[in-house]
Amino acid sequence: MLTALREQGVIPVTDPESFGAVQAAIEAAFSAARVQDFLKSLLRAGLRIRDFELVLGKGILGAPTASQYNRLGNGDQGLIREFYLASLEQVAPELRVKFSKLYAYY
Repeated sequence: MLTALREQGVIPVTDPESFGAVQAAIEAAFSAARVQDFLKSLLRAGLRIRDFELVLGKGILGAPTASQYNRLGNGDQGLIREFYLASLEQVAPELRVKFSKLYAYY
């Protein structure tokens, strides 16, 4: 019996400058020093953490981040969304409990 291992293909980034700027804004928001303030700003805005486009549109990741994201192609935008979603899952468990309303699926 043959078993095939599946590896996710590597998607090349087409606009490294804009991609890097958006990725840096996400990394900064989820950094240990700033993540609690980021979560508080989402709570004040009434946003859920997984609504990336709404978070972006409200300027919570920084004013220029939305325009840089919009310059990206579909593939790059998809990679950024995946990076954002992976980052929000890395938040410390105690903060996730404290801000459980942001993480709720309802």
